[in-house]
Amino acid sequence: MERFQKYYLSLIFLAIYSQISAQANCNIFTEENCRKACEISNQAGEYQGLSLSQLAFDKAIEICPTYDNAYFEKSVPYLKNGDFITWKALIDKAVELNPKEHLGYRAWCGYQFLRDYKGAIQDFDELEKYYPDNLGYSKNGDYNLYVVKAICYSAINQKDKAIQILENLFKTKDYHFGLYDYYQLGVTYFETGKYDKALENFEKQSKVYDFAENIYFRSKVSKIRNKDYLDLKSLALKSYDEGKTMKDAYTHHFNKIYRVQITEL
Repeated sequence: MERFQKYYLSLIFLAIYSQISAQANCNIFTEENCRKACEISNQAGEYQGLSLSQLAFDKAIEICPTYDNAYFEKSVPYLKNGDFITWKALIDKAVELNPKEHLGYRAWCGYQFLRDYKGAIQDFDELEKYYPDNLGYSKNGDYNLYVVKAICYSAINQKDKAIQILENLFKTKDYHFGLYDYYQLGVTYFETGKYDKALENFEKQSKVYDFAENIYFRSKVSKIRNKDYLDLKSLALKSYDEGKTMKDAYTHHFNKIYRVQITEL
């Protein structure tokens, strides 16, 4: 419960930080046009997604073509509307101008929305050159970006690499576990046939936050070992119906399980 509370406190902090960081400090610019572009972008960001806002970003880019944040902010509505081609062109320009600031975001969105696992890994590798000890967190606050990197390796069937990244991360001093960290490691162990290690992580996950997917895999381990699994199956169904599942506002979580899979167990 303590870890669960810490997780939500970190989310609150992340939300506050996002609001603060959305307003760029325009005083850092010595060139007048770029300072003006920054001010225009700050104002436009307050009504993001409207045509007036996008036109304002265009104006900012026109007067200061090297202002990376204008490209970034302009890209966001395209991502939310599913126009990934336009989004990619704009975010690529933002990364080109300021990779340290935007690589993590592009990697996360490439994973989350496009399932571009190899592209995300490449971005994470580049990001490590700037932040060798801490890649930061996903935009929604669910994962440390090293966890996302591990998920990407798992998705391209490099399971041992994924396990190595997660095990090393979890041993890091003062690491703050996310809501689904142990679950993702547990599933990866399960997929490699290491059921003892899988169950160990599913049980750790249940102490942080237990949900239908995690219970489902615990029941699968029991079934494989010819043990009674029906109580766990029933609990997984109950949890699913109560809404205790992996949730994301925009997409589906990696290793998400659906009710039909639990029913067919």
